Amino acid sequence: MSSQPAAPPLAMTHRQIMEALTGLLAAFFTAILSSTIVANALPTIMSDLHGTQTDFAWVITAALLANAVTTPIWGKLSDLFNKKLLVQLSIVIFVAGSVMAGLSETIPLLLTARVIQGVAMGGLTALAQAIIGTMIPPRDRGKYSGYMGAVMAVGTAGGPLLGGFIVDSPLGWRWTFFVCVPLAVVALILLQITLKIEHIKRHVKIDWLGSILLTSGVSLLLIWVSFAGNPAYYDWVSWQSAAMVGGGVVLLALLVLVESKMEQPIIPLKIISERTTALAIIASVAVGIAMFGSTTFLGQYFQVARGATPTEAGLLTLPMIAGNLTGSVVSGLLISRTGKWKGYLIGGSILLIGGLGLAGTMDHTTELWQAGIFTAILGVGLGMLMQNLVLAVQNTVRASDIGSASASVAFFRSVGGAIGVSVLGAILSSRVSELATQGLAAAGIPVEGGSAGASMDLVDMPAPVREIMRAAYGDATAEVFLISAGVAVIALISVLFIKERPLRRTVDILPEAQPGAGTGAGESAAESANAESTTPELASASR
Repeated sequence: MSSQPAAPPLAMTHRQIMEALTGLLAAFFTAILSSTIVANALPTIMSDLHGTQTDFAWVITAALLANAVTTPIWGKLSDLFNKKLLVQLSIVIFVAGSVMAGLSETIPLLLTARVIQGVAMGGLTALAQAIIGTMIPPRDRGKYSGYMGAVMAVGTAGGPLLGGFIVDSPLGWRWTFFVCVPLAVVALILLQITLKIEHIKRHVKIDWLGSILLTSGVSLLLIWVSFAGNPAYYDWVSWQSAAMVGGGVVLLALLVLVESKMEQPIIPLKIISERTTALAIIASVAVGIAMFGSTTFLGQYFQVARGATPTEAGLLTLPMIAGNLTGSVVSGLLISRTGKWKGYLIGGSILLIGGLGLAGTMDHTTELWQAGIFTAILGVGLGMLMQNLVLAVQNTVRASDIGSASASVAFFRSVGGAIGVSVLGAILSSRVSELATQGLAAAGIPVEGGSAGASMDLVDMPAPVREIMRAAYGDATAEVFLISAGVAVIALISVLFIKERPLRRTVDILPEAQPGAGTGAGESAAESANAESTTPELASASR
């Protein structure tokens, strides 16, 4: 007697899904908040710990780098081990990193703590996407992804607001790290109570060699990007650059070779080479540059160029919060209602380019209401893109590969963010120095050593010098947004070439009925579901 295929798991009700999502969204919010809450606190932190402009960028980049290189690893682990336990482990690691960051007395200790936080954030980001993918069919996933997008929106843009308030309060900047600890503990408790998902044991084989090559190659290239062109380190064209770029390329080439031969690779080449996933990854890199670059340098623009306090700078980001929230929730609900998603990716890309382009016209005299409109448009574009790119990818893969596929998209988005913060930060620093030198020379103020743009602490400067420096920062920030707008064009081109596939109504791609097996109702349903959901590549593979 031939064995019958296993019945597909029963669909969860809306109430069951929302209960399961409670703790998950709380953990996800804590992770996102921790990565952005320091944005408006950084000038104060740098002053207290005697940091430099390079340290400023690396407090952000260190967490993004650790997030990026560990996201695929967490994603693979989620395909092999119990997802609930992995999320809880991520939270424990996160709490340890947050406490360490809050107690830091030196920049190296702070950077180490940020790396630990980044490792945990990589886990929470990848695992949240993977768990949603295993519970909810793609056709219904839009509205739930919209909830996650809303949480990401509030955490990404609301973090600077909360951080600014904390810095201006008697608590001080250290509580920008400590405040995340009780939130993480609450998330841990909620997860234990509410998250109930079935774990299917699978053969476990972790690709440690691939993990090492991935971490080493990406880290080497990002470290090179961060310091190249800095007079204190090395030029773009130098033996150090050649060694680091060459080493990074060799390591990544070895990674591709190793992954093509591994039974269970850390980055599944067959998945990321599929057309939709590959194009979504390219778009995600551009979105990462726009998202992290805008949130990092927008707060600096309001504080340094416009003289806002940390709290005021946070309030001035509210239009972007509202735009991001609106774009994420509305597009998610409409996608669930219609089953169509490509139009929202195209619209989001256009709004992203438009918002960044308009922000590129700002200077130190731009009306704040105009800046609010520009950043709101930017926020709507980001909201329509981030979660829906992941949704498009999840619709093309089997449930067993959702963790790796989702993590791959998140990985490249984080890499884009790390590259964006590093490169745009270097461009900003160089341009500020150039504009400040020109302004001081025009005012007849001597400049010593060509280091006019080295300081972000303008409070103690004489009034004429302070105004020149504010103008330099305001005008230089506009160029950063213009460059980001150019990069965002790549996202638009990528999504234009993505083929829209109807969102399937099942969590997994159902197996097709075997020839001669009969024409029962269950088999007919499976065939119907696959006709709606299976891509040509997967369909041909299953036949």
